[in-house]
Amino acid sequence: MHLRLTEEQKMVQATIRRFVERELMPLENEVLRNERAGKPSLPPEKMEELQAKAKEAGFWGINTPSEYGGADIGQMMLAIVLMEVSKTFVPFQFGGFADNILYYGNEEQKEKYLIPTINGEKKSCFAMTEPGAGSDTQNIRTTAVKDGDEWIINGEKTFITGGNEADFVMVIALTDKEKHKKSGRDGVTCFIAEREMGWTSEYIDTMGEWGPASLVFDNVRVPEENILGEVDGGYELGLEWIGFARWVVGATAVGASERLLQMAIDYSKERETFGRPIADRQAIQWQIADSAVEIEAAKWLVLNAAFTLDEGEDNRHQASMAKLYGSNMGNRVVDRVLQIHGGMGYTRELPIERWYREARLWRIYDGTDEIQRLIISRNLLKGNVKVGQSI
Repeated sequence: MHLRLTEEQKMVQATIRRFVERELMPLENEVLRNERAGKPSLPPEKMEELQAKAKEAGFWGINTPSEYGGADIGQMMLAIVLMEVSKTFVPFQFGGFADNILYYGNEEQKEKYLIPTINGEKKSCFAMTEPGAGSDTQNIRTTAVKDGDEWIINGEKTFITGGNEADFVMVIALTDKEKHKKSGRDGVTCFIAEREMGWTSEYIDTMGEWGPASLVFDNVRVPEENILGEVDGGYELGLEWIGFARWVVGATAVGASERLLQMAIDYSKERETFGRPIADRQAIQWQIADSAVEIEAAKWLVLNAAFTLDEGEDNRHQASMAKLYGSNMGNRVVDRVLQIHGGMGYTRELPIERWYREARLWRIYDGTDEIQRLIISRNLLKGNVKVGQSI
């Protein structure tokens, strides 16, 4: 057991930190201006320029298998990278990335969808959530009916990240109602549906800058060869996609909270009341101390979830804990930091209010707090996980 970063990990962390400080943080004011004007945070050409700079530094396909030209740094290192990148709200993703479940495609699907996605030639999204169902996957209503060598998909998906920009979607649909009714898991299939096959998308306005989409499938015909995985085997693919996404939310919360806490520390030393800096006030000191402890605790939950995945083990229990605690920690920290800044924290002159709105989403998407608590408690009560066996 090793509780410190290796020299190699420290080097990667330092390199990413420099990239964030030099290339991303200087763009924050521009991003805020664009968002307030209703424009995209960054124009596509700027994102491509940033990705090119990252690629020159050796950060392309950071978690893509080496056989596809990626760096394949592993989940632990990915968590460390995500924490650094999340210290800014400038939207940035390293190039050379594809959804984890796309690797389950056959050779023809990999050639047609996986490799173009890795190369940045195509964009994908994943669609499971539905109106009125949310995290209740047993209540999926989108159907796929076999018609010759095609499947006809009907239904609606909602809150789909990247749904407006995607060239194709990996959509979960009900293919055997009786199987699904009995188990709540079986009887659903994952299909790769190209936009030109007929599905449509529409932006959903949210309180934050996240721009999810509503996807409508109206008699969309998908060929048999576009089934990802096995017929009626889509539920496990969905769980794998979500399991990866959940601990990533925790990593995002850790990175943002570290930046916010540093802002609070710096401000508390400068701001004076009654002739003394507010850093001298116990009320402020305790908020800073509580935030530091909670950030550190969340960080280790995230790293444990990532490490478990690197070991080839099922990390869903650890991912749920990292997501639940990390997202709530992030909300508490940003609230304290805004409070420490007082009225200035509530203004749009500082980015705290933007983070405040973004942080509230962390407790909802990729599984709500309530769903995480359900998963964690169920695992313990059923004996799937023993107390003290999470490491």
